[in-house]
Amino acid sequence: MKVVILCGGMGTRLREETEYKPKPMVEIGDKPILWHIMKTYSFYGFDDFVLCLGYKGDMIKDYFYHYKMRNNDYSINLGSGDLTIINSHEENNWNVILANTGLYSMTGARIKKIEKYVEDDTFMVTYGDGVTDMNISELLKYHQKHGKIGTVTGVHPPSRYGELRLEGDRVVSFDEKPDTGVAPISGGYFVFNKEIFDYLDDNESCVLEKEPLSNLVKDGQLKVYPHRGFWQCMDTYRDFTFLNDLWKSNRAPWRV
Repeated sequence: MKVVILCGGMGTRLREETEYKPKPMVEIGDKPILWHIMKTYSFYGFDDFVLCLGYKGDMIKDYFYHYKMRNNDYSINLGSGDLTIINSHEENNWNVILANTGLYSMTGARIKKIEKYVEDDTFMVTYGDGVTDMNISELLKYHQKHGKIGTVTGVHPPSRYGELRLEGDRVVSFDEKPDTGVAPISGGYFVFNKEIFDYLDDNESCVLEKEPLSNLVKDGQLKVYPHRGFWQCMDTYRDFTFLNDLWKSNRAPWRV
């Protein structure tokens, strides 16, 4: 089953990092956030990826082209140039299609452009900037059970602001990072049947989160998978710092 990851955006709100690299290549620890996302899928047995490239996509191509050299020890004979890999990384089963989907294409257009690479009736889609501790196998089971075209994961990220609970003007409690509220937000981590392609077009202005999903809702074909565990996107430099602090202190919930 294909896992499609949207990697083409310009990441303008994280310009401190994305001035020089695409957002999926911004690192948590010593690995790109894209690697962390792929490791989560791989942990549940999903190793067949399609990366939708755009802004600075050549950097992502270069990373995977040189993956074996980057992630293994090796010896080299300086006379003959022969290389010998000494150890082996854990990602030997990964199959990665790196698809150029246009510099300015929006999310729906990027997915439509990789339709030819999706052979199975069901495939997964997520963004290249969000990590989670979600059980991907349970997400897929949920999708298969309800039989609709699409599933979106609903998440409840913590607020960035402290929440005051009051009695009159008296503070009775202070919650540093409360839940954002009753209504979930979209955390990506979609599962779609191939019929989703009928709702998309390859015009670069096609935004998945606008008409395509709205029409899916009108047709009664979109369900939500509720996830109350950890989910965090890397949207700003503050998010970048937060995720790196979790990783460095061995408190990263998505670590597999």
